[in-house]
Amino acid sequence: MSTLDKVNHKIGNYRWTICSLVFFATTVNYLDRTVIGYLRPFLAQSFNWNPVEEVANYADIEMAFKLSYAIGFLFAGRIIDKLGTKIGYALATFLWSVAAICHSLASGTFGFTIARIFLGITEAGNFPAAIKTTAEWFPKKERALATGIFNSGSNVGAILVPLTVPQIATAFGWQWAFILTGAIGFVWLILWFIFYEIPSKQHRLGNAELAHINSDVEDQVVGEAVAEPKLSWSKLLTFRQTWAFALGKFLTDPIWWFYIFWLPDFLRKEYHLDNETLVWPSAIPLIIASLGSIFGGWLPMKFINNNWAVFRARKTSMLIYAICVTPIISAQYLGTLNMWLAVGIIGFAMAAHQAWSANIFTTVSDMFPKSSTASVTGIGSLFGGLGGVLLTLLVQKRMFIYYQEINQINTAYFIMFLICGAAYLSAWLVMHFLVPKMKKVEV
Repeated sequence: MSTLDKVNHKIGNYRWTICSLVFFATTVNYLDRTVIGYLRPFLAQSFNWNPVEEVANYADIEMAFKLSYAIGFLFAGRIIDKLGTKIGYALATFLWSVAAICHSLASGTFGFTIARIFLGITEAGNFPAAIKTTAEWFPKKERALATGIFNSGSNVGAILVPLTVPQIATAFGWQWAFILTGAIGFVWLILWFIFYEIPSKQHRLGNAELAHINSDVEDQVVGEAVAEPKLSWSKLLTFRQTWAFALGKFLTDPIWWFYIFWLPDFLRKEYHLDNETLVWPSAIPLIIASLGSIFGGWLPMKFINNNWAVFRARKTSMLIYAICVTPIISAQYLGTLNMWLAVGIIGFAMAAHQAWSANIFTTVSDMFPKSSTASVTGIGSLFGGLGGVLLTLLVQKRMFIYYQEINQINTAYFIMFLICGAAYLSAWLVMHFLVPKMKKVEV
């Protein structure tokens, strides 16, 4: 029996029920956002796009989502810190589910883009709420694992899309793909109100598990939860810890956006796949990424259980994951030998990203009081969204259109894989120099 199993057997495991709810919400979140990548051919036909217009319009729609997603973080973290996780998370999920369904009403590119903007703004609530929930329900040594588990929901959501959405669109029309995926959010809302409450008010939680959740030294100070100051954005931006998280997200979030939105197109154009043959080559990297997300949370917990300092366990793990991304620069070469080698190396890089993501999110609860975790997550995710917008605007939109016009789109993908390989080591170095020991902010 593992150390974690022994702890759960002794004190209870209701906190993992809460983690499963956050996992479900993150799955729904990614279901709703990744549908578009597999409906691209249907939209091109419905909206009468030619091949060049398809690349340009898809890039514009993607950029509109990223920009609105980034703008959403201006408000999401602050609102969730103000309303609390129960109401804040429910409000965000309700609104993005409505936004997903609204895509089905679009009759052209403009209307579809408006729906995409609405979705981006509302989906910004997921990760600030998820990180705040994790900080409230788990001690530091378990937070990366909990984050890795719920963050794997992003992969599960993305996996379900190629397995179901093209079939739904073919049988019933692309509109129904948005209606059905959006409706799942309302199922989550029912479960959330049945099972969620903050630990101090949750009657299903035993005293031993509550003590375990509050076992960090700072949580043992009587009344600290009440005394914690609510820090303004202007104050949060004065901390090096905020900038370390924000710049780390700025450099690495765009790479995940690239995988999510452009992997289906890469596989279609590099290996001439259609909707039927695309399913497993696009799903397998996401399955691998799910395993990486969970492993990414387990490894630092293992280090901490071996008496490593929290910051050392976190930074060592993140360095390992950053190095693991670099082989992606060989993806296209390996693909000339066998397509499945390219699929495997892309999946390995996506797994490393998810492992990285589980830990960079956890640095927020390592370095900030619980009352500010959603706000800081919002700031960092805003920077991550802006990084995605800049990558689309300055690299993908111009570069991909140029190489599409001269029939050398594979060159554009090679350049992108080089960027992917360098991004994480660059982010790790920036964070290392800004917060060498990831000290908690002093207020």
